[in-house]
Amino acid sequence: MFFHSYRKPPGIVLDIARDLRRLNEMAMAANNTGMIILGGGVVKHHICNANLMRNGADFSVFVNTACDFDGSDAGAKPDEAISWGKIKMDAEPVKVYGDASFIFPLLVAETFAILSRNTSNNDA
Repeated sequence: MFFHSYRKPPGIVLDIARDLRRLNEMAMAANNTGMIILGGGVVKHHICNANLMRNGADFSVFVNTACDFDGSDAGAKPDEAISWGKIKMDAEPVKVYGDASFIFPLLVAETFAILSRNTSNNDA
């Protein structure tokens, strides 16, 4: 990154404040938002906070192995995000306890399998 900063124009620009502002603006301008959070920590925190700016996400799925007993951000249940207004009260959030590298491909595959079955049924 250091060497890229000397290129004209710069090859890589990292601007956390600009990224957060853009994320918040995108969330506030959206008609609906959904969150699929794999893991936790800083990324989960900022994505949830962006949805706080629009009175909560409409949909959310958290996938991680963390439990809530230690007070970690990753381990927080969706109820915690609802209490802060990061997820809408009428949403039906889901938390999946499992390894994201295993669970997420299964979720994506099942989504496309459902679409494929629905398309096949409509063609019949």
